Amino acid sequence: MTEQGDRNQIQLPPDLSKPAVGRLSLYYRELQRLNETSLGSINSKQLAALVDVSPAVVRRDLSALGAHGRRGVGYEITGLIDDIGATLGSGMQWKVALIGVGSLGHALLRYRGFEKLGFELTSAFDIAPEKIGTTVAGLLIQSIGDLEETMRKSPADLVMLAVPVAFAGEIAAIVVRAGVRGILNFAPTTLRLGDEVAVINVDLASELQRLTFTVQAKT
Repeated sequence: MTEQGDRNQIQLPPDLSKPAVGRLSLYYRELQRLNETSLGSINSKQLAALVDVSPAVVRRDLSALGAHGRRGVGYEITGLIDDIGATLGSGMQWKVALIGVGSLGHALLRYRGFEKLGFELTSAFDIAPEKIGTTVAGLLIQSIGDLEETMRKSPADLVMLAVPVAFAGEIAAIVVRAGVRGILNFAPTTLRLGDEVAVINVDLASELQRLTFTVQAKT
């Protein structure tokens, strides 16, 4: 298992923007799928079609990693997986805690795709008495009242926050005090926790609004 200190030493290519990092994650997903087939290589046009971008964008993103395809052959799939995985940290093991075991939390706990990318769900917390002490996908649900003490004894690298908006800020502050450096926030609010903590805010309702706008724009 890679130690936390090693993770902090990861040097991201300076030419990668946030949108480019998002695209790399999509490339990685598709390449992992293709790696389970007999296909050994892929060119920029083929990869671009899989994630709905232009071949020029693919070539620019991959060149920022130092990956260059061979004319007439393209990119070796296993090599690209290694390069992108190293950049995104997917080649390492990350301990992840889930806070909030409602409908979304249940789905997240049962999703098996995290393991393939190096994310290990190690703890889960909720406030509902009827949930505490039960198990979901083999993981014991603990009381949110024990959150800070548990996180200090068994640190997590990342947290997925799936709680009502009224509690999101308070709980985020607790996990930051416990040493968590990254939060994936599903509560419909924008968390701002300082430069030392990485936060990705995922507002599903807003994403649906973006989708409806795109649908209407195409009609």
